[in-house]
Amino acid sequence: MLAEIITIGDELLIGQVTDTNSVFIAKALNKIGVSVYQITSIQDDKKHILKALKEAQENADIIILTGGLGPTKDDITKKTIAEYFGDTLVRDASVLKNIEHLWEQYIKQPLAQVNKDQALVPSKCMVLMNKLGSAPGMWIEKNNKVFVSLPGVPFEMKALIENEVIPKLKDTFNCPFILHKTLLVYGVGESSLAARIESWEDALPNYIKLAYLPNLGKVRLRLSAKGFDKDIIENEVDQQIEKLLPLIKDEFFGFEDDDDSIEVVIGKQLVKLKQTLAVAESCTGGKIAQQITSNAGSSAYFKGGLVTYATQSKTDVLGVSKGIIDTHSVVSAQVAESMAKNALQLFNTDYAIATTGNAGPEKGDSDAEVGTVFIAIATKTDVFSEVFNMGNHRVKVVNKAVNKAFEMLQKEILKNR
Repeated sequence: MLAEIITIGDELLIGQVTDTNSVFIAKALNKIGVSVYQITSIQDDKKHILKALKEAQENADIIILTGGLGPTKDDITKKTIAEYFGDTLVRDASVLKNIEHLWEQYIKQPLAQVNKDQALVPSKCMVLMNKLGSAPGMWIEKNNKVFVSLPGVPFEMKALIENEVIPKLKDTFNCPFILHKTLLVYGVGESSLAARIESWEDALPNYIKLAYLPNLGKVRLRLSAKGFDKDIIENEVDQQIEKLLPLIKDEFFGFEDDDDSIEVVIGKQLVKLKQTLAVAESCTGGKIAQQITSNAGSSAYFKGGLVTYATQSKTDVLGVSKGIIDTHSVVSAQVAESMAKNALQLFNTDYAIATTGNAGPEKGDSDAEVGTVFIAIATKTDVFSEVFNMGNHRVKVVNKAVNKAFEMLQKEILKNR
């Protein structure tokens, strides 16, 4: 079962907007056993849309489009779809009622004709009601192919995918079961790891695939299997993992939900353990806290954080000793550890992360080389730090530091659980 995703909008092609819709849709399809054959981004142009639809119909069983369903003249997807299927647009009473409800409840402005015209849909389509916006989703079947057109607004698209499209695809097609299991391995490089488990990998059944996902001192090993017998798939993957674990026992630190970022995994672990976290950031500028709080439910374990970017704020706000800074430099293990300990005490948490470093391009208040970052982890019984050289690209230094901080924390949680 193959799918193609088509995203429509000039804003995608000029880099003004990042295409996150394709990522979400691809993951959702993969979960139900649908493989994405191709992802295409095209202009708001009738000729291009018609060409993309024709090519997708030849390649895939399921074609999902996002974008171009707004009320303005540059949004031409709906009219073009009607033309492609030799159809006409008709006013759908249920969609119009939904639009009127949205305007009455939330917009509080007169309903313009262009907004009413959002209720126009191809007569051959099945309407997928968009309760979060005025542009409905549309489902069209032709020659055993399914075409789905969705609004490009991410939160509207996601709701329609989860509540309408995926359930209907599961009812329409006999999809295989897909299983992903990801193991977290620390302290060994990708090449060394591959050499160590080569014999095990070569003996894997042909329906189980292994992927190496290296990232800053960590390698994720993802086992993927697909088939129509769920029990056989799950049992075989579990058996293969049992054979693998003795080969990596010293470096294995647990499993990762393949759909979750590392900060989400950490959050779930902290909630399960009924433990809490705080952060004290300098060179990462609040990005650790931002990535934590971007996830729903983070208030259950994240108490708060401080961005003590300037040297004086480390002493005045966070309480780092001026003597420590004068003796060891603001970019040092001693300062990082003091920041972590003080954040732990200030927020009364079980764990605290601290970062201090030179992200560049200037050295700032320290003589440490650009790219030098100290990351500290504090617990109720201990504090430790590590030093890294993250290179000389400012954005890369910050992002690497954030990733490494999460990796260090996760390793500490797994060690103490």
